[in-house]
Amino acid sequence: MPDLLLFLVTSIAITLAPGPDNLQVLARGMAQGRRAGVVAALGFAVGCLFHTMVAAVGLAAVLRSSPLAFQLIKYAGAAYLIWIGIQALRAKGGLAQGADVAAVPLRKVFRQSVLGNMMNPKVTLFFLVFLPQFVHADAAHPALQFVLLGLVFMLQTAVVFSLFGLCAGWLGAWLRQRPATGRWLDRAAGAIFVGLGIKVALP
Repeated sequence: MPDLLLFLVTSIAITLAPGPDNLQVLARGMAQGRRAGVVAALGFAVGCLFHTMVAAVGLAAVLRSSPLAFQLIKYAGAAYLIWIGIQALRAKGGLAQGADVAAVPLRKVFRQSVLGNMMNPKVTLFFLVFLPQFVHADAAHPALQFVLLGLVFMLQTAVVFSLFGLCAGWLGAWLRQRPATGRWLDRAAGAIFVGLGIKVALP
């Protein structure tokens, strides 16, 4: 899988971009401290396993039954990536806004984070269009490629989000004082989405 490094770099950039998940990690860390922030981060990361399995089982089945349909899914995914990239370029950096959350036991924090990630249909859709861009359809065991990519995405999410949780107090205050930072993170992620979509769409 020669594109694994590109996948990792792209995944980290996407994970750093402002979004509801890292906003929740920041808010939890600011409300309950570093341990709660890290627990929330791990919960969101574990939730990625669900979306990985959905993508691996569903898309591997499509690839086995119809390589043409799989290729069409990749092109549709490329168009979707370009669309969400444009949306990110136009966003206003919501990560800097902060959020108020009620203090709850750490076990509940973890469970809420896992379920919150699993029940988000936008995350499932994202995995369905993002992972195929890095899978080689002519290679053996495409399902294993999906699983490997999903695990890489989960691990980098755990690391990046945990850093958010550990630095929640300082990072939240810093971002609130610098709202432009969130906007530039959005723009960077948007450019990556658009570039990846164009790369896939072009022959």
